[in-house]
Amino acid sequence: MNKNPIGIFDSGVGGLSIWKDINQLLPNESTIYIADSSNAPYGEKSKEKITKLSIKNTELLLAQNCKLIVVACNTATTNSIEKLRETYAIPFIGIEPATKHAAINTKTGKIGILATKGTLASELFLNTSEKYRGDVEIIETIGTGLVAIIESGNLDNAEPLLREYLQPMIDKNVDNIVLGCSHYPFLNSVIKRIIPPGVTIIDSGEAVAKQTENILKDSDLLNSTESPAEHLFYTNAKHDILEMFLKKIRAANYAIQSL
Repeated sequence: MNKNPIGIFDSGVGGLSIWKDINQLLPNESTIYIADSSNAPYGEKSKEKITKLSIKNTELLLAQNCKLIVVACNTATTNSIEKLRETYAIPFIGIEPATKHAAINTKTGKIGILATKGTLASELFLNTSEKYRGDVEIIETIGTGLVAIIESGNLDNAEPLLREYLQPMIDKNVDNIVLGCSHYPFLNSVIKRIIPPGVTIIDSGEAVAKQTENILKDSDLLNSTESPAEHLFYTNAKHDILEMFLKKIRAANYAIQSL
């Protein structure tokens, strides 16, 4: 199984921000990525619908012999990963807002979390955030509309919404802003135009990549061959949008297919 690919799925192109960090850390690993863009955003759907879509994506990846699956979507992780782990005998790695990292490193005692409705309302997120609320003030904001803008490829169109969503955090003097959706790191350049100097933007990409490496090592699944990695990206939306983001993250040796 060591030569088998890593499977990754997201509600669209957002999980490419996670794929980029995994690929940089594990360049020998082939991957299969599912961009479920026609169902984006997951964050506005019910827990039952999110779980149903996550199961569908998982079974598509298992049918192609993936050795490990990364749920590169905060909403899918927080709403369905427990069900996936109970159902399938394969390692799953999830992604959730990096609340702990922000809470530990804040100097002002105030952090912001920008995420989808589905993530912020999830039991997993609520349990995690409650651990830090006694010591840290957490300003949560639902990023309504941001995923749709990112999926359109017109990233600068997000600036008016971002100014609206980030201003309450700025007013509260947060020094760490957690991006609780894998789509949002693609807005970093826009966010940096809005926030004051010294405010740190935190996402989960590097941590997920490191966890992927650790699980592969512990499961003796690392690909030790010298053969070049290959990457297959599936989408149920326009290929040109996916292609644009793949060029943005400098992906190589890949093919795109329709779901």
